Formats: sequence, C-alpha cells, structure tokens
Amino acid sequence: MLSSIGSTVQRKIIEIFQTLKLAKKTSKDDYFTHLRLVLLALGAVGGIGFIIKIVGELLFVNK
Repeated sequence: MLSSIGSTVQRKIIEIFQTLKLAKKTSKDDYFTHLRLVLLALGAVGGIGFIIKIVGELLFVNK
C-alpha cells in the first residue's frame, strides 16, 4: 500500500519537473501587462462592491 502511494507521489514529482522544464519564462513586458490587468480587475470588483455597500446603507439607513 505505502509503496504504491510512494511511487504515485514520485511519478507526480517527475511530471512536475518535466512540465517546469518545458515552461518558458515570460518577458517583463508580458508580466507587467498581466499584472496591470489583474489589478484593474481587482479594483473594478472592489469598486462595484463598495458602490453596492454605499447604496445599501443609504437605502436602509433608517431601518
């Protein structure tokens, strides 16, 4: 039982290393483009949440 688990783990680790060998490193330009997109999306979602919270508080302020 333990030997089959050990061989499965070892096989997965080998697959991970093979994948890392094939992966290419992205350029700084691509990295910063993706970073800007992620930050923009994060800001948009946060802004929408903030607007919903403010509207909710204004509508139900007396209840």
